[in-house]
Amino acid sequence: MEEFELRNDGWLRQVKVGRDVRIHPLVNAYECAIGDGSQVGAFVELQCGVNVGSNCKISSHSFLCEGVTLQDGVFVGHGVMFTNDRWPRATDPDGKKLGRDGWKCLPTVVGRRASIGSGCTILPGIEIGEGVMIGAGSVVTKSVPARHVAFGNPARVIRPLAENEF
Repeated sequence: MEEFELRNDGWLRQVKVGRDVRIHPLVNAYECAIGDGSQVGAFVELQCGVNVGSNCKISSHSFLCEGVTLQDGVFVGHGVMFTNDRWPRATDPDGKKLGRDGWKCLPTVVGRRASIGSGCTILPGIEIGEGVMIGAGSVVTKSVPARHVAFGNPARVIRPLAENEF
């Protein structure tokens, strides 16, 4: 991987980029890694510490916050929002603004070849297993086991994937 520090109608700062990566204009990415052959759509933000595997597709208007890992071949639909803090606050009980040490980052892992539909919200500290299909608009509040379909608000596991669906 090469490390880039450049602007591309958005910001790319200290990003490790693999071979044959396609990054569309207006992407904000910093202190993260994008694996070989991956694509990042316009208006996407990849925060520090995000790891994108090889051959992933991240559609426009998605937000991947610190603590998110996408394994190889993951699809992220348009407007998907990942979160990383279960109890976010701007201030402490006395009204003092919280700094970097005022929250706990809970990592989220998305397994190989998983697919997350457009408009989903992914809560922090969960694992989306290998090959999982998450339906559009779902709110994922719990881990989803490998090779299953889940959707809804909150997302519920509906059924296992058949061999020909993986």
